[in-house]
Amino acid sequence: MGTIDADFADETVVVTGGSSGIGRAVALGFGDAGATVINADVRATPKDVGAETPTHEAVEERGGAAAFVETDVSEPAQIETAVEAAREFGGVDVMVNNAGVHRSRAFLDVTPEDFEFVHGVNLRGAFFGTQLAAKDMIDRGVEGAIVNTSSTTAERAEWDHSHYATTKGGIQMLTRSAALELDGHGIRVNAVAPGPIATEIREGWAEEASKIADTGGLPSRAGTPEDLPAAYLYLASEGAGYVTGETVWVDGGASL
Repeated sequence: MGTIDADFADETVVVTGGSSGIGRAVALGFGDAGATVINADVRATPKDVGAETPTHEAVEERGGAAAFVETDVSEPAQIETAVEAAREFGGVDVMVNNAGVHRSRAFLDVTPEDFEFVHGVNLRGAFFGTQLAAKDMIDRGVEGAIVNTSSTTAERAEWDHSHYATTKGGIQMLTRSAALELDGHGIRVNAVAPGPIATEIREGWAEEASKIADTGGLPSRAGTPEDLPAAYLYLASEGAGYVTGETVWVDGGASL
């Protein structure tokens, strides 16, 4: 999507799962736009091939302000700790619920442990991340924006993705339901649905995704994390002030 001219100076943005992949690119994008960025992740070290500098340090190297808070989003108390850390910088103005995990399993092979692990991070994390950020905004009397990371698998069935896809379908309805209930507080809730993006959400996926261009169809290439930040910045910006409960598809046409 390229870049978007948005000014987030004097705003604090919490990005869950901001150490690697999409989250890292989004965190850097908000940092470049002037925001103070809180990276809430289970690890500071990026998983991206060739990336060594932790996200919060990379934001600072580019002239921004940032901090890292070790956070397992499957535990609401740890999300609350990240939100409290944002209070040191004025409080949450934008919440990006991006943290996600993936395990490829055939439907008949998904175990209760697989299910709980993926749902705990992807859906439970997004649900309570939305709730806790909203409570912080309401307590402080500010209007804010929440952006959740969904996926094309929310509406498009794929082999070996059943338990992952149900989390993303849940995020779609979470986004709509929260948008409805939080509108009266001046809080907008939207989502971004990436298509195949070359990240290390699971080991080796970046290389696997990069082969998608060989299929001869859409998308013509795998996306990269850098294709995503503009969508998040737009949804969090004043330019999207009349947009809530929506999902922006950034998928190279995969959903066609």
